[in-house]
Amino acid sequence: MTTSPFHRFTPLAEQGNVPLYRQLYDRVRSAIAVGTLGPGDRLPSARALAKELGVARGTIELAYSLLTSEGYLLARGQAGTVVNPHLQPQAAPVAAEPVDARPAEEAPDSFWRPPQLLPFQMGVPALDAFPRKIWARLGARYLRGMRMADLDYPPAHGLPALRSAIASYLQVSRGIDCGAHQVFVTSGWRASLSFVAHAVLSAGQRAWVEDPGYPPARQILRQFGLEPVPVEVDEQGLRVERGIALADDAQVAVVTPAHQSPLSMTLSLPRRQALLEWAARNGAWVVEDDYDGEYRYTSRPLPALASLDRHGRVFYAGTFSKVLFPGIRLAYLVVPQAQVARFEQIGRALFAAATPTMTQTLVADFIAEGHFTRHIQRMRRLYGDRRAATIAALENGLAGRLRVEQSPGGMNLVLRMPGDASDHPLAEHLLAQGMAVQPLSRWWASERRDSALLLSFTNCTSAEQAQRLGELIRQAL
Repeated sequence: MTTSPFHRFTPLAEQGNVPLYRQLYDRVRSAIAVGTLGPGDRLPSARALAKELGVARGTIELAYSLLTSEGYLLARGQAGTVVNPHLQPQAAPVAAEPVDARPAEEAPDSFWRPPQLLPFQMGVPALDAFPRKIWARLGARYLRGMRMADLDYPPAHGLPALRSAIASYLQVSRGIDCGAHQVFVTSGWRASLSFVAHAVLSAGQRAWVEDPGYPPARQILRQFGLEPVPVEVDEQGLRVERGIALADDAQVAVVTPAHQSPLSMTLSLPRRQALLEWAARNGAWVVEDDYDGEYRYTSRPLPALASLDRHGRVFYAGTFSKVLFPGIRLAYLVVPQAQVARFEQIGRALFAAATPTMTQTLVADFIAEGHFTRHIQRMRRLYGDRRAATIAALENGLAGRLRVEQSPGGMNLVLRMPGDASDHPLAEHLLAQGMAVQPLSRWWASERRDSALLLSFTNCTSAEQAQRLGELIRQAL
């Protein structure tokens, strides 16, 4: 390669809200677009370029990874990283936004994920501890016994064996009195909430959402023409009386009672009762997002909110992404008895055959043979250990610069920022070091912007990682 954007380069420098990896990404993409970098040209190694530009190696690797995932580059192992040989030089394109690097106030309902798995990434279970041998054995058994019927579309509402297995599990573990016919299999939380919106909600209605709360929930509600009403949370969870004062006429409340997302407190029993009373009185609905209710470390997991529902107002949404692995793309929705016929009708028309038969069969067998329960028990012990080790190592590295909040359960920790410090620049700085820490400011729906860092401990495999994160935070503050 005779000419490249790295020949007589200028060092990368802090530019407002543009992180270093994004500057490098833009530089390489522009060079490819105008032909400075041609198809097949080799790029410097991440180590060499990091040294030349005076940045962390993780910054280079993150930019390269993003360019590779979009097809601009190809990683060829020992042969190095090259420009995709199939690309053709072209005029510089209009600037795109492959990664949301904008401040939270410009994209309040976006939920950004890095292009590759990184330490401390939110929502990622302990993939290193998943029983892959058992899963492979179940998969091999299924493939050996495949019949012609298995090649057809799966049943519209989910495989009967899986629906039955889920209902049995929920009755025992979450205290929900439901039958298999009330369980509808979906492809994820977004699909479950969309299912509810299609079936029982209408454009123009208002919806309570937790503040701070999971950004995609607000995004989906807006897509269906509903108006999210941010309702603040405190140490007891959603402030129901505040929701009534703000929007007593709301037709749905989307809540995370087991471990509030992202602050991890539990919705207290009086608040649960008040929420159900409000829904029954107003003919409103409650969507319970029980994304990680199994993981509680100070006592046994609490029963689900749906177990207290006596008026048929709660839709219970569960997922296998957090207890098995995200790539499974499998979730479920338990609907009140009176709504089953409506959901069967909507499901046949809009949500049929969302997840492959093989995936559903494997999960059904995984549950029926007892592997699921044993896996959750092992993960609960493992997460308890990793949580304690991560907190201890973080506090050692932080040396008092940030406060680690304690919570009874969940899969993430909250690190409160001092004074009026902003969490967004610090999170971007840590991302450039290869650590996917989320700024709490992305999760607020109102104008409030309390700063904190959110990080998962479930995929933190060593105390050294946590201590290093603490040291980087201390040095940056």
